[in-house]
Amino acid sequence: MANRYPSPQEAGIRIPTHVMEDRFCAGFRHGLEGGHLDKVEYMRLSFREGYRASKLYLREVRRSRGILEFPARWRVRMKAA
Repeated sequence: MANRYPSPQEAGIRIPTHVMEDRFCAGFRHGLEGGHLDKVEYMRLSFREGYRASKLYLREVRRSRGILEFPARWRVRMKAA
């Protein structure tokens, strides 16, 4: 079953006039899907602003549902001598 993510307009987020709408929406969707900013094309201003808006939106949704913070993920490396 495929997930259905809201668009910025459906989430109540106003797209700034100084950014490209298609890149903003792509960044918003990428952020909702849990993606990382690990490619050069993700560093463009419009994409980053959409990504940031999605992270703020997710934080607000989680707070409204009573989830304050996820536990930190720790990575431990050990070597046997």
